[in-house]
Amino acid sequence: MKLVGWGADLLDLLLPSGCVACRTWLPGGRAAPLVCAHCRSRLRVASWPRCPRCHFPRGARRVESADCHECRDWPAALDAARYAYVLEPPADDLVHALKYEGWGELADLMGRAVAKLDPAGRSMTRPPTERSSGRDPAIVVPVPTTARRLKRRGYNQAALLAARVAAERAARLVHGIERAGEGRSQTALAPAERRLNVRGAFTPAREAAAAVAGAHVLLVDDVLTTGATASEAACALRGMGAASVTLLAFARALPAEPRRAA
Repeated sequence: MKLVGWGADLLDLLLPSGCVACRTWLPGGRAAPLVCAHCRSRLRVASWPRCPRCHFPRGARRVESADCHECRDWPAALDAARYAYVLEPPADDLVHALKYEGWGELADLMGRAVAKLDPAGRSMTRPPTERSSGRDPAIVVPVPTTARRLKRRGYNQAALLAARVAAERAARLVHGIERAGEGRSQTALAPAERRLNVRGAFTPAREAAAAVAGAHVLLVDDVLTTGATASEAACALRGMGAASVTLLAFARALPAEPRRAA
């Protein structure tokens, strides 16, 4: 046992731990956190006031106005969207590491942030209050990925986040919809192209029909950009009889913000 412990210490010395976002060395070896305290402090929450439906920052525009350019074209199937942070460093680094670099362990940290979002918070001027404790009456549904991406990455990042969200909220995790076909990546597409690319992309999961019917669905994804993917997923879920669909995402891409593809 001593030899095993010595070997582990040597491995920590030769392969020191670093922050996933900034790569700064962190003491503690295997026990070191994945993200350093400095990077956690730099995760930026979007400013208030926000659109009551999609929580896009409103700046100096009229707070009481119900019209929002960002979500006016969303279908009625998608009731609302909430997100934890703005997609800029280091949030985009975490998304990239989870999605493309095999850091599935980040889903715990990121999922906890998503779980704290208040789906019912309609306030336009200030952050919603903390949700009450107890079992969440909603079900949690991850946005599915394609079979090709699942095979390449080894996991669906949205499913990992959704599992943590369900655990934190004491809610039921349901894989309610499936991805139909492969489709192109949304990363480099314009908004109109994104909508066309995901049109009809989701189909009901037969074994989940009873769980989705009549349920309030918390749809979980890593990033919200234009809302095209969430809109299509919401339409599929509403077609299954869902009572409501609210998107919960880790980060949102905002115009004129520095961001990397995700």
